[in-house]
Amino acid sequence: MSKIKYLGCDDTDIDIFESQYPVPEGVCYNSYLLEGAKLAILDTVDPRCSNEWMDKVKLALNGRKPDYLVIHHMEPDHSGTIRTFVNKYPNVTIACSAMAQKYMLQFNEGMKANFEIMQEGSHLDLGNGVTLDFVTAPMVHWPEVLMSYFAEEKTLFAADGFGKFGVYDSEPGNWIRDARRYYFNICGKYGSNVAAVLKKASALDIARICPLHGPVLDGEKMTVAIDYYAKWSAYEPEAPDAVLVAYASIHGNTGRAAKYFAEILKKKGASEVVVIDLARTDVSYAVSEAFRVGKVVVAAATYDAGLFPPMHNFLYKLSIKGYQNRRFGMIENGTWAPAAAKCMRTLLEGMKNIEITEPVVTLRSAMQKADEENLTCLADAILKR
Repeated sequence: MSKIKYLGCDDTDIDIFESQYPVPEGVCYNSYLLEGAKLAILDTVDPRCSNEWMDKVKLALNGRKPDYLVIHHMEPDHSGTIRTFVNKYPNVTIACSAMAQKYMLQFNEGMKANFEIMQEGSHLDLGNGVTLDFVTAPMVHWPEVLMSYFAEEKTLFAADGFGKFGVYDSEPGNWIRDARRYYFNICGKYGSNVAAVLKKASALDIARICPLHGPVLDGEKMTVAIDYYAKWSAYEPEAPDAVLVAYASIHGNTGRAAKYFAEILKKKGASEVVVIDLARTDVSYAVSEAFRVGKVVVAAATYDAGLFPPMHNFLYKLSIKGYQNRRFGMIENGTWAPAAAKCMRTLLEGMKNIEITEPVVTLRSAMQKADEENLTCLADAILKR
């Protein structure tokens, strides 16, 4: 029988995670009870689920008192119920990193608690063969993060690593889609840090990964997840020949040209073409697709002598998430003084290893018959191997 008991909560009422990412299927906050001779609760939950979680903890403890509260990550969706827990169980010892202790007291001014500081290689012995070995995971995606390994059951408690949007028992087939959007929008900037932790984890005999969001991963699911994380952390496209056509159109003319261009790509044999209207699709989905594919064409209208804001937001989000190693094409539109391409180029040139193909296609108000040749030339340039 496993010595790990799940205590997490599904939040199906939340609409926007971290005040920026739509979560139509909700999100879960995972927490666990680890039972040795001593009892350890691993992480708390968002205050939104505080009462539900405290009831689950009480039921799991069955009249016993917890010896430890292990904090892997101090972000409020996982630590937001610490004060409530400590008030209920004042004799508990909080096991966390030194930096997590500092943040904990910043979030919970005046809170009194017992602490045991964990660092790389620290052990927490709960008795009866139950020991947690700690691995530091700085900037995945906060600097205080710890992961821990329970050797007896070959289980890695991975903090925000290997997490996903959606509730705990959501459709397994959606793991890659939801985990990709979660990873690149939240952890995407920190690929080298993720790679460093993956290297540490490769030295462990892991049969199961318990993240702080999403389902427990084991067997083939775990193998697939690790393979994707290795690719994502290296900024390698999953579909190197696929093309994303992302457009930002004010009155529809730029959008019509972008869709026409997508049809040219398909006729020329593109393996996959994805078209996204940046004005009507949340940018987190566009960011996820941009990381998935190897080639991106951006089409935007000029606005206030600059760039139409939905496109600016998209390219800005890519830049702060460490976007790199891709081929780009550009289509701009302007009635009297086209400036979108210049603005897009400036943003793209701030990213690492971005190839900007020629020609840059300039439309005047709406696509004309004469523009078709330039669009065809751009399609050829994007699709070249």
